[in-house]
Amino acid sequence: MADHGPLVDPAIIPAWLRPVVEGSRDLDPAMFRRISPPTADARDAAVLILFGEHETRGPDVLLQLRADGGGAHSGQVAFPGGSSEPGDDGPVETALREAVEETGLDPAGVRPVALLPQLHIPVSRFHVTPVVAHWEKPSRVWAVDPAESAAVARVPVTDLVDPANRFLCRHPSGFTGPAFALPGMLVWGFTAALLTLLLELGGWAKPWDGSDIRDLDAAWRSVTQSVGEV
Repeated sequence: MADHGPLVDPAIIPAWLRPVVEGSRDLDPAMFRRISPPTADARDAAVLILFGEHETRGPDVLLQLRADGGGAHSGQVAFPGGSSEPGDDGPVETALREAVEETGLDPAGVRPVALLPQLHIPVSRFHVTPVVAHWEKPSRVWAVDPAESAAVARVPVTDLVDPANRFLCRHPSGFTGPAFALPGMLVWGFTAALLTLLLELGGWAKPWDGSDIRDLDAAWRSVTQSVGEV
């Protein structure tokens, strides 16, 4: 299996998702490694970036709100995923297995369509492979383990590209990156960076105010509306 690029012929997937799959071929792995060089003790992991299409809201992506348990990623919005296990046959299997465990989705309705280059996450020491997939036959999803996930939601692409929901978020460490304000969810860090890339690849992105920079704590406080299960 290639380390990144299409896993299927783009002609067999919906036209709205095709640019993402085709664009995955031209991504520069060296750029991803420069963003965050891996460490010697990095562990392999994978996340599932699952795109579906709602009958009235159009394309959407599956996100989960991690439980606030005090860990490195607690309380954050993330793609389903986690570390690989010895029995996993590569990142696709890791991503699907973790997504089933976390969201209860039926993997029979999921078609993996592309891999993105690996990206290292320093705080967790994970070497993460993003797996893009098409949700051909959506199934019910929910927060399977409340100790891990507080909520699961299908987020419309139209909400993600709305300029009113986009800004830059500044972490206390000084790191500043893209963020999204959604009902009950503040998306920032690794997940927001990948979403930003995918919105560009898909041709969905709209101009937004890059001068709007908010401190992380203030951005957290502004997101007060709770979000329920799908």
